[in-house]
Amino acid sequence: MANETHAVEAAAAVAGHAAEAAEKGGMPQLDFSTFPNQIFWLLLALGAIYWLLKNIAIPRIAGILADRAGTITGDLEAAEQYKLKAKDAEAAYAKALADARAQAQKIIAEARAVIQKDLDAATAKADADIAARVAQSEVKIAEIRAGALEAVQIVATETATAIVTALGGKADMGAVNAAVGQRVKG
Repeated sequence: MANETHAVEAAAAVAGHAAEAAEKGGMPQLDFSTFPNQIFWLLLALGAIYWLLKNIAIPRIAGILADRAGTITGDLEAAEQYKLKAKDAEAAYAKALADARAQAQKIIAEARAVIQKDLDAATAKADADIAARVAQSEVKIAEIRAGALEAVQIVATETATAIVTALGGKADMGAVNAAVGQRVKG
């Protein structure tokens, strides 16, 4: 019952204030008689909001920003390390490539030397074969020349004898051989 009485009194007070406001014809917020009460609740609400921001919201936001800054810093450091590793890997690749090229040049030089050695040996063998064949050919040519000179001398002697006989003379074989020999020698 006390609650009912209290509720009735509160309702009567609200109705009284509403009646006063209606009589004055203005907004209740602009009633100067309630300004101290409005200022108290305004300051209390602003203080509560300030306390909530200072003790709960801002520390959480600051923590999130610090975590993000730490993550970004860590990522930047990791990227820098990967960049250095990439440069080292590139340098190692360039060195390996240069070594491979040098090794290839060395192998090519060795192959050229072996091929040149084989070529020189084959050339020397071919030169020796050619020299032997030239010597054989010169011997055969000398034999042919000697045979040809003999044949020329025989034919020239026979021809001279036949000419002298055809002209009506008697050929002296010694004189004919001497004349033909002198002419053949030059």
